[in-house]
Amino acid sequence: MARGKVLDFEIGADFDESSWDVVSEKRKSLSSEKMTPQKHQLVFHKEKRRGKVVTLVGPFALEKEVQKTLLKTLKKKLGCGGTMNEDFLEFQGDIQQKLREQLENLEYRFKKK
Repeated sequence: MARGKVLDFEIGADFDESSWDVVSEKRKSLSSEKMTPQKHQLVFHKEKRRGKVVTLVGPFALEKEVQKTLLKTLKKKLGCGGTMNEDFLEFQGDIQQKLREQLENLEYRFKKK
């Protein structure tokens, strides 16, 4: 038998509520830490919704008001619609390159590929 990580569950196993609390606590601690733009490690995702492309960027560790202001500024500069979804910003269209340029001008950092 190979040595390695042992899974904490089996197929058909019931999950107790405490296992999910650990995940939600970790997520809360990440979202409660507010960072400067230089300390962010943003990533891009593209999704298709109703046949149209949506560009997502995040996760942002900002206060909600600061994140709303950033969203409003980027929507004006890019000339597109967008919304806030938890720690990510969503923009209409395939605008990854333009969005990256605008965020880099605001001193945000990205994860290396």
